[in-house]
Amino acid sequence: MLSYFLRRLILVLPVAFGVSIICFLLVQIAPGDPLTAIMPVDATAEEQAAMRAAYGLDKPLPVQYAIWIGNLVQGDMGRSIATGRPVAGEVFGAVQNSLVLAISASLIAFPIGVFLGFLAGYFRDTLLDRAVTAISITGVSVPNYWLGIVLVIIFSVQLGWLPSMGAGPGGSQEWEWNWLHIRHLVLPAITLAVVPIGIVARTVRALSGDILTMDFVQALYAKGMSRFDVLCHVARNAAATALSVMGLQLGYLLGGSILIETVFNWPGSGFLLSNAIFQRDLPLLQGTILVLALFFVAMNLIVDVAQAAIDPRIKRN
Repeated sequence: MLSYFLRRLILVLPVAFGVSIICFLLVQIAPGDPLTAIMPVDATAEEQAAMRAAYGLDKPLPVQYAIWIGNLVQGDMGRSIATGRPVAGEVFGAVQNSLVLAISASLIAFPIGVFLGFLAGYFRDTLLDRAVTAISITGVSVPNYWLGIVLVIIFSVQLGWLPSMGAGPGGSQEWEWNWLHIRHLVLPAITLAVVPIGIVARTVRALSGDILTMDFVQALYAKGMSRFDVLCHVARNAAATALSVMGLQLGYLLGGSILIETVFNWPGSGFLLSNAIFQRDLPLLQGTILVLALFFVAMNLIVDVAQAAIDPRIKRN
């Protein structure tokens, strides 16, 4: 198992290097001048040149990348053009808030999705199966930002049960584990969990339904195993693929929550990325995109290792 992990870890290194190149180039080739937001309208050519030199934008792209990656290895992501604050502090603070939201949504979505999927797979082609399928399709199809607005109108505006914006009381930007902050988490977490519930439920339904029709399941019943023991065997055979889907969904929840974080004014990586795009803040854009992409790569590594631990056939292959 250790040798398998080390092999996967070695394969991750060139992927991470390629991700850094793509993140750097995608931001660089975007139209517009990143210094427009901070330079005065009447800035002279000399002042513009001095500003470009200060941020290293006067150098060729390969040199800029080499400087950027060299500083990155030392933990320096540069400074935000818009605010002048260190990018690392802003990015990791926002990613921490996004992780809280993504993990909370996962804790809601994955158990419900797995339960509904197994229920529909076991009672395949019944009214219950059709009901679960309808719920899954609805969850995947409904725009989550629209659902977030509806939940705000119902539970915040009309009923006044839950707050609608921010990560804490008074528009707090920092997360703390107490009831006042958890109340701000409820609506965005439920909104973000709806799509993964549908995806996980449909995946588990297809897996469990197919496995239940295999010959080894009938053999287990013939040996006198209880229904619960047979379902445990089915769950173990479906776990590797289901885990892969859930790992990808966790990555999407962290990196793809920009609309939800904007609707609820949640101070996460999506909200930070949205502001950086509008402000054309190159260092902040590069740092945020790179951290989210590397998190996705790390999640794939964790899922690969977990799959091999669950299903030894993957490790042998």
